[in-house]
Amino acid sequence: MLARIYQPARNVMQSGMAGTRHWVLEFVPAEAKFVEPLMGWTGSADMDGQVRLSFADRDEAIAYAERHGIAYRLQEPKPRQHILRPNGYGDNFAPHRRITWTH
Repeated sequence: MLARIYQPARNVMQSGMAGTRHWVLEFVPAEAKFVEPLMGWTGSADMDGQVRLSFADRDEAIAYAERHGIAYRLQEPKPRQHILRPNGYGDNFAPHRRITWTH
């Protein structure tokens, strides 16, 4: 039973970083999913795949995994690259703007 500890990425539809400060412990699927022949539903006998635990920081997640004897793989987050465009939308409201902004 292998677990993955990671910090979730932000929602691609929004520019904010809400919900990305916590760390998540998820179990890696132990077996493949199957299609049930009668109804065509997707099923699995792996119940650990439904478990998703959230922690305030990385050290808490690692301590939990070690305390319960869970093998884990740690994925460090990639730092976000800030994109600042000159004369972008935010410059319309900048205090150093020389002319008044109109539509």
